[in-house]
Amino acid sequence: MVGFKATDIPPTATVKFLGAGTAACIADLITFPLDTAKVRLQIQGESQGPVRATAGAQYRGVLGTILTMVRTEGPRSLYNGLVAGLQRQMSFASVRIGLYDSVKQFYTKGSEHASIGSRLLAGSTTGALAVAVAQPTDVVKVRFQAQARAGGGRKYQSTVDAYKTIAREEGFGGLWKGTSPNVARNAIVNCAELVTYDLIKDALLKANLMTGSCPPFSAWVPGTW
Repeated sequence: MVGFKATDIPPTATVKFLGAGTAACIADLITFPLDTAKVRLQIQGESQGPVRATAGAQYRGVLGTILTMVRTEGPRSLYNGLVAGLQRQMSFASVRIGLYDSVKQFYTKGSEHASIGSRLLAGSTTGALAVAVAQPTDVVKVRFQAQARAGGGRKYQSTVDAYKTIAREEGFGGLWKGTSPNVARNAIVNCAELVTYDLIKDALLKANLMTGSCPPFSAWVPGTW
């Protein structure tokens, strides 16, 4: 902004929240085919016996999976569940990353010197909270990625239909299947990612290897340079 230095106007919690979600959505648009390939490889052989699943695997490797899907289902199949995926990133990353600084300040009661314990607590809190909020979108995303377009046996016709169908057939709790292991996983991942980032940033600033100014994308990650 003209007339102000980057350090004069630190990004607000809202800017961090929206910035983190927007950045995650952009990343998801680019990497979604890889995520879809991962899901197909993970569920391969689920409905077959162990012998058949090993002998006649449909997908082999990431590139082979992508090429097979394009050939048998069309290029659009690589983006099955994209809408739910973007919904997930906007809710998941916004909470996980965008609220990290605010939660850390809450635990440190506004102190400028946050202990490692406070940072770990903030990372695990936002990681777990993000999963609790975004789990339904993750369930729908994976269900879409898992269903093949070929053969006309698609169970879910749209994102809204998927939410309704899962809630109707499996109960409201069906949208939160797998929440417990996902909470544990993301609490750990969030601590490893954000606390490491936080500590390295502080070390660089204390060693005067970086200035207090921040790059344009700094609002997408916790803290400001």
